[in-house]
Amino acid sequence: MAYPVQVRNLKRQLEERFRPLVDMSDWSGRPDEQSAFLSRAVAALAVKMETACSDEEAARAVIDCETDRGIDAVAVHPQGERQHVALIQAKWNDKGEAGFGEADVSAVIRGLDYLLELEFDRFGSKIDRHAAAIDSALNSPSPKVTLILALVTGTDLHPNTRSLLEEEIGKHNLDDDLVDYKIVNLRDLHREILGEHGERKVDLDVQVQGAGKVTDPFLAYYGTVSAEEIAEWYGVHGRHLTARNIRDALDVSDVNEKIRTTLVKEPEYFWYLSNGITLICDRIRKHGKGAPASGVGSGFRLEGASVINGAQTVSAIYRAVRQKPGKATSGRVLVRIISLEEAPEGFGDRITVAANTQNPTEERDFRSRRPEQFDLRHDFALSLGLNYVIKRGEPDPKPVEGCTMTEAALALAAAHQSPEFAARAKRDASILWENRYYRPIFGNRPSAVRVWRCVCLLRLVRKALADEQENLVGRMAGAAAHGDLLLTHVLFQTMDTHDIDVETEGAKAAWDARFTEVRERVRKALGWLVIVIDGAYGKNSQISATVRTAERAERVASGLYERVRSAEEPPTDADSRVDREPGSSGNYSTRAVWSIVDAESIPDGTILEFRPVTTPERRQLPRWLEEEPQRAKAVWRNHKSRPLVWGADGTAYAPSTLVREMRRQAMGNDQQVQGTRYWHVPGKGSLVDIAQEARQVVAERTASDGSAAGDSPGGVDGLEEREV
Repeated sequence: MAYPVQVRNLKRQLEERFRPLVDMSDWSGRPDEQSAFLSRAVAALAVKMETACSDEEAARAVIDCETDRGIDAVAVHPQGERQHVALIQAKWNDKGEAGFGEADVSAVIRGLDYLLELEFDRFGSKIDRHAAAIDSALNSPSPKVTLILALVTGTDLHPNTRSLLEEEIGKHNLDDDLVDYKIVNLRDLHREILGEHGERKVDLDVQVQGAGKVTDPFLAYYGTVSAEEIAEWYGVHGRHLTARNIRDALDVSDVNEKIRTTLVKEPEYFWYLSNGITLICDRIRKHGKGAPASGVGSGFRLEGASVINGAQTVSAIYRAVRQKPGKATSGRVLVRIISLEEAPEGFGDRITVAANTQNPTEERDFRSRRPEQFDLRHDFALSLGLNYVIKRGEPDPKPVEGCTMTEAALALAAAHQSPEFAARAKRDASILWENRYYRPIFGNRPSAVRVWRCVCLLRLVRKALADEQENLVGRMAGAAAHGDLLLTHVLFQTMDTHDIDVETEGAKAAWDARFTEVRERVRKALGWLVIVIDGAYGKNSQISATVRTAERAERVASGLYERVRSAEEPPTDADSRVDREPGSSGNYSTRAVWSIVDAESIPDGTILEFRPVTTPERRQLPRWLEEEPQRAKAVWRNHKSRPLVWGADGTAYAPSTLVREMRRQAMGNDQQVQGTRYWHVPGKGSLVDIAQEARQVVAERTASDGSAAGDSPGGVDGLEEREV
C-alpha cells in the first residue's frame, strides 16, 4: 500500500530541515543524490527521535558512506546511569515501501560486531568524530546498544527477517541485555515531524496494586493505581495519553466536575464511585521491583500506551491533584491494561469503540479515527501550518489557525457537485457521517489545500450573508439566514476551481483574487435566490424548507447556475432592504411621513413603539431597550420633518434619524436606515404600513374626483434627514 501524503510531507520536512545540515559533498553530481540525501536525512531524524538533540547535532551523527558497514548514523547519549549507543540503519523509498531483508540484517550485524570490537578503521572517516564517545560508552558500566531500523515504510518486517534479526541479537546477549533493536517506520517518522500536531508514542511505567492477570485469548492485567501516579501521566504526556481514544477529555461535560469533586472531598470512596480507566498498549513488559503476578503489587512498562476509556477520569484526576494534592493523591483508581501484541489487527479499535460509554458516542466520533482524517490533520499541519481538529472535546482553533472536521465536512458537502449534499447537511449535519455522504466527500482523500479553500469559501459566503443581513428584512433576510450552504454550492460550481489542489504561489494568488469577489457574487446570488424560489414555489413558500429539501434545492440550484455565471444584476427589491423605502421607485414615490401627515392618519400624541427589524438588531437591541423602557417609546406629532418625540430624551426626530441614533448608542452602528420600518402604532402597523394605507386613500380620492391629491412628489424617507 502506498502512502503518498505521508511520504510527501516527510520529504518536504526533511528537505527544509536537513538539506543545509547534512554533508552531501561525497555524493555531489551523482544521479541518485536526492535519494541518498533523503536516506541520510531519515537517519538524522531517527537520531533526533532517540536522543532529543538538535537538528545540527543529528546531522553530524550521520556517517553514511560507501563503507559504512550498514550503519548510517551513530549517537551516544546517557539514559540515567547507563550510556546508550544508538546505531541507525535508514532506508528511503518514494512510495513508502522501503524494504529490509535478511541481507540487510547481516550487514548491520557485521557493523555492530566491528563497533563492539572498536574497529573504527572498518568504517568511513565520518565515524572518527564519534569514536572517542563510542569507546567511552562501550567501556562504561552496563552500556546499552540499540540498533534502530529507520524505514520509510508502512509495513512490518517479514517474519523471517525479524526472526533472523532477533536470533543474531540474541547471540550478543548472554546474561545481560547489551543489545536490543527498535523499528522506526513511516508512521513514527511522520509523527515526529508533526511535532505538537502529532500523536506521540507514550511509554508508561505503572505500579499496579492487587494485580490480576488474563492470558487467554490475549494478555491483560487489572488492579488499582494511585491517583497521584495517574496525575503524573497526564502532567507528562497531556493529550498524547489519549491518542487512540475516540474523544478527548470533553472538559465541557459536567461529568468531569463530579469526578473531580469526589476525588477532592471523598478520595476514599473514589474507587467505588468511578468507572475506572482502560488502557491498551503495544506491549507489556515487567518493570522495576515486583514481577507481574496476581494479587500483589506489580510493576509494568507499557509500550505504546493509550487511555481509550476514562479520558475524563484522567483529566479530572490531574486537576483534582493540582487543586488538593494532599487529599486527592490518596485516591485509587480501577485500571485494566490490555496488550495488543498478540491481538489481530483492528482489535484495539474494537476495544475503543466498545469501551466508550461515559458520554453518548456519535457517528462523527468513529469517523475521527479514520485514516483519512489523520492524513488531513497531518497535511494541514505540514502543508499549511494550520490545525485540523478531529476530536470532540478539543478546543476549536481560531479561524486563522485552522478548522474542525465538522466545518470541513460542511464545506465539502456544500462544494459537492450535487446540491443534495448542501440540502441534507442544512437539514441535519450529522447525516454527513453516514457512509452514503461521508464516502463521497472524504473517501477520495481530499488534500488539505482543497479542504481549506472550501472552508474559506464557506466562511466568506457566511460573512457576506451576515453583512447583508444588516440591511435585510423579509424573505431576503430569510434567504440570507438559511441559504449559506446552497449559495456556497452555487458559487463553487460557477467559479474556476481547476487549480483547487495546487499549492503554488500562482494558484494561491488566483484563489485570493477569487475570494475577493465572493462578497459581490453573494449579493447578486442572494437576490436571484429569492426570485428563483418565488418563481418555483411561490412567494409564500418557506425558504428554510426549500434549502433543506434535496429535490427543491436541486431545482433552485439549477435555476441559479446561469444567472450567477452571467453576473447579471437581480431586480432591485427595496421592500427587502432597510436602507430603502418600501415600494419606492426613485423620485416618483411619495414620502411616507408626508403621506401620513397629509392624510391625518395618526392623531397627535399617539404613542409609537420601536421594533427591531434586522437579525443583528434582534440580538443586540432588546437588552439595551429593557435597560431604559422609554427608549422604545416615541410620541407622534403631525410634523413632516420631525414627527417623533423620543421618550428617552424628549427631542423631536425624523424616524430615520432617531433609529440611526439608537443604533449608534446600542450597537455602535451608524448605518443609513429607513426609520419608518421601525416605529409602530400598536394595532395599526409600522409607519410604512400606515403610509401605504394613506397613499391608497389618496389614490382612491384622486380616482374619485379626477383631480390630483395633495401629495408632493419627492424622494424617499431618507430625505427627511437632509431637511432637519
